[in-house]
Amino acid sequence: MATVTRFAPSPTGRLHLGHAYSALFAADRAARAGGRFLLRIEDIDRSRCRPEFEAGILEDLAWLGLEWEEPVRRQSDHMDDYAAALASLDRRGLIYPCFCTRREIEAAATAPHGPEGPPYPGTCRALTEAERGERMARGDAYALRLTEGDTVVARKDIRTSYHLAVVVDDALQGVTLVTRGEDLAFAVPIQNRLQRLLGLPMPDYEHHPVLTDGEGRRLAKRDRALTLQSLRQAGVSPAEVRARIRRMGGAF
Repeated sequence: MATVTRFAPSPTGRLHLGHAYSALFAADRAARAGGRFLLRIEDIDRSRCRPEFEAGILEDLAWLGLEWEEPVRRQSDHMDDYAAALASLDRRGLIYPCFCTRREIEAAATAPHGPEGPPYPGTCRALTEAERGERMARGDAYALRLTEGDTVVARKDIRTSYHLAVVVDDALQGVTLVTRGEDLAFAVPIQNRLQRLLGLPMPDYEHHPVLTDGEGRRLAKRDRALTLQSLRQAGVSPAEVRARIRRMGGAF
């Protein structure tokens, strides 16, 4: 089977060196295997995603010299696919509504926070069908969680989640190798569980080191990490970007 990789950024800001590393790493793995490299725009969070950031992603990746297959898959165009997956889980009694607020979950937490926040205490798992129906009838907002593991598969404001959308997308796009930063390694068992429940193929996973700044902090949009746009405007070449990534510990 041909190797198919993907780079799947969210258009919530400009790309930085960490994103460049992830994109180059995925493209490199596809090229080495004579496979295919895909680009996917993960824009389900419409409150934070902006068209100008998506345009910037395409501009930055093209400047780096990357090429990808068209058309680019945009998650916001495929909400029906995620709804079908949710319906499949619901028909088999594998999801339940959760009415808890983030504050309530944090207040009830008895263990340290994990990569996705405080562990869920299982409050709404114990509700009866009558109690759930009553709260839905009065219009209480709710997320949907898996009965196996309590993972959120549909947020209150968006009727899907990162994990659900990703496994559906990867299956529909034929992705065989998921490459991403090692900070996301925690997601593998969660996504494997969803793939098993939905009868989807399980790709291989390869996690690369996460680039850090001079103080050892992970590069992140929220920290205004140096963007590819600013590097380009400063006269830095794509070759120099690749060399800088290697000096920071990136290998591709």
